[in-house]
Amino acid sequence: MRRREFIAGLGGAAVWPLAARAQQGNRVRRIGVLIPAAADDPEQLARIATFHQGLQEAGWTVGRNVQIDYRWTAGNFGRLRTYAGELVALGPDVILAQGGTAVAALQQASRSIPIVFAVVVDPVGAGLVSNLARPGSNTTGFMDNEYGTSGKWVELLKQVAPRVTRVAVMRDPAVATGIGQFGQPLRYTTGSTHLSAESHRQEQSTSGNSHNARGVSPPARD
Repeated sequence: MRRREFIAGLGGAAVWPLAARAQQGNRVRRIGVLIPAAADDPEQLARIATFHQGLQEAGWTVGRNVQIDYRWTAGNFGRLRTYAGELVALGPDVILAQGGTAVAALQQASRSIPIVFAVVVDPVGAGLVSNLARPGSNTTGFMDNEYGTSGKWVELLKQVAPRVTRVAVMRDPAVATGIGQFGQPLRYTTGSTHLSAESHRQEQSTSGNSHNARGVSPPARD
C-alpha cells in the first residue's frame, strides 16, 4: 500500500469512534491531532491533506460536521505532555497521534478518550497496547511493519548465505520497541529455516544475557 493511501486510511480509522457516537446527535464532532514535527513541514502537510481526504471520503467535512485541533511540537519532545493535556482538555471525540512518544503522552493525560496512532514501530513492546489482537484500554492504530516482517529478514539471510546456521540479535533493553519485532515471529521463522537464534540484551558497555523471545498475537483486523 502506498503511503498516501495509508494516511487516507487513517482518516477512516479516526472516525471509528465518531461513527460509534453518531446516535448522540448531529453536533459537530471534534478530533485532536498531536504531531511531533513542525507545522510547516512539507511531508507532514502532505499527510494532513491526505488525512482530510480520508475524512471527507468517510462523510466528514471540516467546518461542517467535524472540527480538528492540531498541536505541533516542532521536534521539541518536552512539549508533548503539555500539548497532550491541552488536547484532552478540549474534550475531543478522538485523538490521532503520530509516533510512540506522542501516544504515551496522551495515555498519561487520558484513559477514556479514544486514541488512534500511526508511525509506531512496536506498540506492544513500547507498552502502548496489550497485544495486537486486543489492544485494550483506549488505544488502537497502525504500526510501521507487521511483526512477521522480521522473520523475512532471516529467510532472506538464509537465501543469501545458505550455510548460516546460527543468528544473533543484539538490542538495547532500554529500547522497548525490539521486543515484539524480534520475538515469536523470528523464532518461528528460524525453526522453519533450520536456524538457531539468540537475542542478547546489551546494557551500555556491559554484555547482556540471552533471554527467551516474547510472543505476540496476530495483528488485529478491525
